[in-house]
Amino acid sequence: MNLRSVLEFLNTMFDNNIVKIMLAGIIVLFVIFFFRRIINSFFKRTNFIDEKKEKTIQSMLNSVLRYVATIWFIFYVLNVLFDVRIGSMLAGAGVLGIVIGFGAQSLVKDLFAGIFLLYEKQLQQGDWVKVNGSFEGLVEEIGFRVIKIRQWSGILLTISSGQIQTIENYNIDQMRVIESVTVSFYEDPKKMFAILEDMCVRLNEELGQYLKKDLTGKAIEPFTLFGLGSLNDNYRGYKYTVTGLCEDLAYFKAAKEVRRILAETMFEHEIKMAEQHIEMRGLHPNE
Repeated sequence: MNLRSVLEFLNTMFDNNIVKIMLAGIIVLFVIFFFRRIINSFFKRTNFIDEKKEKTIQSMLNSVLRYVATIWFIFYVLNVLFDVRIGSMLAGAGVLGIVIGFGAQSLVKDLFAGIFLLYEKQLQQGDWVKVNGSFEGLVEEIGFRVIKIRQWSGILLTISSGQIQTIENYNIDQMRVIESVTVSFYEDPKKMFAILEDMCVRLNEELGQYLKKDLTGKAIEPFTLFGLGSLNDNYRGYKYTVTGLCEDLAYFKAAKEVRRILAETMFEHEIKMAEQHIEMRGLHPNE
C-alpha cells in the first residue's frame, strides 16, 4: 500500500459522518477530562477562600464545562448529519416557539434558579440541608440546573433547582443544640433546676470541644439550662430545655452526646418522666 492509497483511505474515512461524530465525541471527552484536571489542580494549590466555598465553585465550573461541551457536541452532530447551520437555525422565527414548546422554559427556570442559589449563598457543597421541608441530607454536588443531596440512608437525591422552594441550612455559621426533656408533674421544679444546672457543668466539661469559640478561645454560648420550655407539655408534664452554640460540623455529634448525658442524668436521679395519657371515651348507646 503506497502513500497515495493511505491518503485516499484517510480521506474516505473522514468523509464518513459516523467517524466524524465519533472523533468529535472523543475530543469532547478529552477536553472535559483535561479542563477538569486543570480546575481540580488549581483549587488544590490555592487556599484564598475556605474549603467549602472552593468545592462549591469547583462543582459549578465542572457543571458549566459539561453543559458547554455537550451543547457544542449536539450542534456539531446536527451540522454533520443534517447540515444545520446553528446561526441560521437560531435566527429562524419559528425556532423560538419550537424550543419553548419542548419545555425549554423549564430548563431556563432551573438554570436561573441555580445561579441565584449560589449568588445568594443559600448553600454550599458539604452543607447539611433540608429541602422543601421533606428531603434532608449532605449537599454532594451543585450544578447550574440541579443539586445532588446524599441522604442519611445513602440514597443520592437529585433535585432541579427550579423545584426548590425552601432550604433549611444546618451549616450557616452557627448551629445551636436545643434538647428538651419532659418530666412528671410530681417532680419538684427546684430539684430539677439544680440537677440540670449540674448537668450543664458536666456538658461543658465533656463536650466543650464542640462549642463555638470566639477569638480568645472562649465558648460564645456554653451549654446552659434555658429553663422551662412549657408548664404543660402536651398535657403530660414540665418541659425543660438545654441549649449550647456549637460548631456547625460538630452539631450532630454534640446533639447526640447531649441527649445521652441527659438520659443518664434522668436515670441516675430516678426522675419520673412524663407519661402518655390515653383518654378512652365510651360510645353512645345509640351509636
